[in-house]
Amino acid sequence: MGRLGTEGAFEVLARARQLEAEGRHVVHMEIGEPDFPTPDNIVEAAVGAIRAGYTHYTPAAGIAQVRETVAAFVARRLGIEVGPAEVVLVPGSKNVLLFLLLACVEPGDEVIYPDPGYPVYASLVNFLGAVPVPVVLREERDFRLDLEELAALVTPRTRLLILNSPQNPTGGVLAREDVEFVARLAVEHDLLVLSDEIYSRILYGQEHVSVLSQPGMKERTVLLDGLSKAYAMCGWRLGYGVAPPEIAAAMEKLMINTSSCAAAFTQMATIEALESPESEAAVQRMVARFRARRDLLVEGLNRMPGIRCRLPQGSFYAFPNVEATGIGEEQLAVELLERAGVAVLAGTAFGAAGAGFLRLAYTQAEEELRLGLERMGNYLASRVRG
Repeated sequence: MGRLGTEGAFEVLARARQLEAEGRHVVHMEIGEPDFPTPDNIVEAAVGAIRAGYTHYTPAAGIAQVRETVAAFVARRLGIEVGPAEVVLVPGSKNVLLFLLLACVEPGDEVIYPDPGYPVYASLVNFLGAVPVPVVLREERDFRLDLEELAALVTPRTRLLILNSPQNPTGGVLAREDVEFVARLAVEHDLLVLSDEIYSRILYGQEHVSVLSQPGMKERTVLLDGLSKAYAMCGWRLGYGVAPPEIAAAMEKLMINTSSCAAAFTQMATIEALESPESEAAVQRMVARFRARRDLLVEGLNRMPGIRCRLPQGSFYAFPNVEATGIGEEQLAVELLERAGVAVLAGTAFGAAGAGFLRLAYTQAEEELRLGLERMGNYLASRVRG
């Protein structure tokens, strides 16, 4: 347990809820959860599934019809062949990462992961006694990988490379040439790749390129995805992995030994989510709203003293540089919550390379974002001047 980390977003959320219980109003920009309701057609599909009796155990890897639906959806999007035997449905996509590590990584193996990056990557690698090796994502590169630096980190002990695009916490997106380089590197050094594409539907004019679609990568890539972000279904707990059949079989065995299965009615609602034109239209509407919020937030941040912020190309996070304020990122995050009523995260919640940054989630309505910007601006103006 001493090797297991945590997720700062949930810790800050707990403190924000405590302040709200004391009568304070807090603008929430700490948690990566869309504020939109789940589309009505998906809700109705779940209710219909419950009434139809989908309230019992299912096969551990998922209902056959749903695995077929996910396989067809991924195949259409990425332009590759995917069979249902390569799909495992899980109650939350973090399980895909955990199961891959349990199945394929031994203590002492090295796992390369992005820094700043989703904190669970390093946490679970540490937990299993493997060695997390950070590859730094830098502001001046729009938080894309430094490919030469990445290649230099590969050693004979390297077993797994974790990719995340679009990225949490920076909003960075890997270009096609980045993904092609990673594919060649993985083939050359016989590496496994976990491709976390949970934000792949939330892009602002950029092209999504999956390493899974690259030559030679089908047999060494595990795709991590799910319904939480694009379909506003965080609480439904439906993630999925697409993996080579032998790894998918290991994940199924791990499901038997842990959660047994994902909820049956949630699985059935997945068919509606992935196949319905109504769902697709809802995703596009949400992405358009996120884009407007992004523009509002980044413009407001760049007007504040001591802050500069790159324009995120995907996901729903901004990652402003706050070094020029003269206030450490962790101290500033605490002060903004306690004194200004704005909940944000310190960049170091996502790794050492997050020093000097904050992460803000633009998952609230525009009026809340404007209020948050006003509070931040007023506080920084008085704090930096003081």
